[in-house]
Order: sequence, then structure tokens, then C-alpha cells
Amino acid sequence: MALIKSISGIRGTIGNKPGENLTPLDIVKFTAAFGTILKGEKDSIRIVVGRDGRISGPMVQQLVVSTLVGLGIEVIDLGLSTTPTVEMAVPAAAADGGIIITASHNPREWNALKLLNEKGEFIDAALGAQVLSLAEREQFTFASVEKLGTVTAADYKDHHLDAIVNYPLVDVAAIGEKKFKVVVDAINSTGAIYVPALLQRLGVQDIVVLNETVNGKFAHPPEPLPEHLQELCHEVVRQGADLGIAVDPDVDRLCFVNEDGTLFGEEYTLVAVADYILSKRPGYAVSNMSSTKSLKELALAKGGQYAAAAVGEVNVVAKMKEVQAVIGGEGNGGIIVPDFHYGRDALIGIGLFLSHLALSGKKMSALRKRYPDYFISKNKIELQPGTDLSAIFSAIQKKYAQHPLQTDDGLKIEFDADWVHLRSSNTEPIIRIYAESDLESKASHIAQQLMRDIKEFSQSLS
Repeated sequence: MALIKSISGIRGTIGNKPGENLTPLDIVKFTAAFGTILKGEKDSIRIVVGRDGRISGPMVQQLVVSTLVGLGIEVIDLGLSTTPTVEMAVPAAAADGGIIITASHNPREWNALKLLNEKGEFIDAALGAQVLSLAEREQFTFASVEKLGTVTAADYKDHHLDAIVNYPLVDVAAIGEKKFKVVVDAINSTGAIYVPALLQRLGVQDIVVLNETVNGKFAHPPEPLPEHLQELCHEVVRQGADLGIAVDPDVDRLCFVNEDGTLFGEEYTLVAVADYILSKRPGYAVSNMSSTKSLKELALAKGGQYAAAAVGEVNVVAKMKEVQAVIGGEGNGGIIVPDFHYGRDALIGIGLFLSHLALSGKKMSALRKRYPDYFISKNKIELQPGTDLSAIFSAIQKKYAQHPLQTDDGLKIEFDADWVHLRSSNTEPIIRIYAESDLESKASHIAQQLMRDIKEFSQSLS
């Protein structure tokens, strides 16, 4: 089991030993550190808190809220919510920051604290380092009984959904005219509350929801990968639906299923939305280094430009701001629309994607054929404690020195038109190995070769 501290938050498995897992002591410590730093010398500040549907969610939320109250902080408690909703609630509530209680795509034994600044965006590395340092020192001063904080329950679902249906590029009329039938896999979390409500506002009335009980007992592994979405694929065909929608537990990742039960491809969620956005607003598109090259090709073909960022939402957002991108995100189904808010948001992604589909006049499978058939082989290797990852990457770098290499984020190697990207995960104790090619077999072969290299060098260096 593990406790991981990174730009993606404080993440770990529930229970067991403090300092090695996400225990109640760790939750209080990191919450106290974050609240203390945000409060500084101010008499009072406001922090928004929300959670996904995980089993441990109520326990973690109670600890977080009580700790903040103990610091003399005003808490806006959203209860069950989504990551993008909390992000939007922070500036709407004129709050000083936010805490999202979710481990996103991780299995149900995991949970996490995702920390937001006053803009509702993930805190930067410098503030993150301060939080970790203060948590380690445990130098907190709590409020006296006369100065304890307060808790106000709030619901920002309507605020979020209203903003989507009123967004200029979301064409509610076009979507409604198509009378789509949609199957949704809500993975036993807050997508069951938000996605059907959004679809109804978009004029979709024929909705079938799978795994709709919000109990955190995920019906399948929660990461929206092809091997986890077979139930959705079968149900789309069985229901004669126009499409299927899958989200992760905190509703910041999005992927689709075609009417024939085939997958649209999580990498192509961003490509399709970018196609629509760039046709209306030429400019920069941004994705991370592990995302398909299709986005770059699309942006250039439409007269726009493309920039790559290191993996991690905070890095993608930073690059988007740097180049003033009109659309960005990650190939894992994360859509970031900068003039909506700077965060991955499956819900605005649904509104834009359905607008694109409706206005295209095509079936889902036909729309998918507008984009290349590149294949990304996504693999991972678990890290053993004490693994010297930098030494392994250095050895691999020497082996492939004759190829173009990028070392900004792990190690990316280019093989003519193909590539492979090796990096340690921000959210799990693993190395991710992603490879892309025009043939599935080639992508798999490249990834498997690098996995053998990792294992070989790991053994030789141990």
C-alpha cells in the first residue's frame, strides 16, 4: 500500500500505518498544513470542500472539515460533488482555496486530497512543497473556542450545469433536435448525479444509467480503459443507443462508445472536441507528452498551432496559459476549456462533444473515421521500494542515444513516426510506458521492448 505526495495531491490507500498510507492522522496533518498556509495572518478565510462517491469519502470529509473548523476557517461544504464543480465553486464562492476528496481513477481502497488555490486551480509546486514541509514539521496553531470556524452546506451543481448550457459553443438546440439515446456508465459515483442531469438540460430525454448507485463499490476498475468498459459497449448495442458515455469517479475524465459498441477511444475525446473548438476559434491546442500526435496534426491542419506539456493537469494548464491556448487537455479523456475554467471537466466535454456530433450530422462511428487510426499501447510496471528510477532512465537513454530524446518529463524516445514515453506516475507507485504507432502491433512491440529494458536495467542496477 502507499502514500504518494505529488503535484496531483496527497494520495494513498486508506488504513494501516500513518506516514505510509492515508490514515486519519495523515488526513488531519495535511489538511492542517494547507489550511494554516492559506490562512497566514488573516483572521478568517473560506475553503470549499467536496468529495466523490468513494466508500471512505464521508470519513475523510468529516476529518477535513473538522480540521479546518479547528483552524478557525469558514468551510463551504458541497458534500457529494465532482472535481470540476468544486473547481468552479471556489471563485464563485469568493473562497481562498478548495479541497477535493477523490482519488480520481484509482481503485476504491484509495482516496486523496486535491488542493486548489483561490482561482479553483491546482496549487503549484512551490505551494505544494510548503504544504508538505509544514505537514512534516506539524507546527500548527489551532483556534480558541471563541474563534472556531463554521460550516455552510452548499450545492453548486446548478451553477456548473447552467454555465455549460449557456456556454456559447454548446448548441443545446442542435443536440435536442437529434433526440439522442444515451447510455451512461456512472461507475457508482457522482457521475450518476451530474451526467444525467446535464443530458436532460441539453435536451436528451432517453437516458439509460449503468452503475448508478452512489456507494463507491465500483462495478469495475474505475479508470475508463477499454478493458473496463465492456458492459457499456454491450449495453449501447442492446439498447440501440446512439452513443455511450463513461466518466471516472470524480467526473474529470471522459470517453465515448460508438453506436455499434466500438470505442471512440479516450485519446480521441480531446481530438474531437479540439476539432470542434478550432473550427470556431483558431489558435493553440495543448496536450501532454503522453497523448496522441493526432492533436498536433489536427491543429496544424486547421491553421492552428500545437504545444506539448509535461504530464499532469497543472503542467498542461501552465502551458495553455503560456501559449494562450483555445483548447487543451490530456489523452486520458481530460478536456480543459480555458474560457470556461482551467481544469479537466468531463461535463463541459459532453456538451461540446454532443454539439460537434449533432452539427456533423453523422453517427458516432462515422465521426470517429474523420480522425487517424493511431494506436497507443498503455502499460505500467509496479515500482519496488528503493528503485533508482533515474539510473534506469539514464541506462535506457544511453541505449537509444541515436534516436531523438526528450527528458523534460521522464524519457520520450522517437522512432521515425512512432514514439514511446516512460515516466513515473504522479498518482501511483508505478512506471507508465506509453507507445504510439499507426499499427497496434507495432505500438505493443515498442512498449514491450522498453518494458524488457526497464526490467533488465533494474536487475543489473540492484
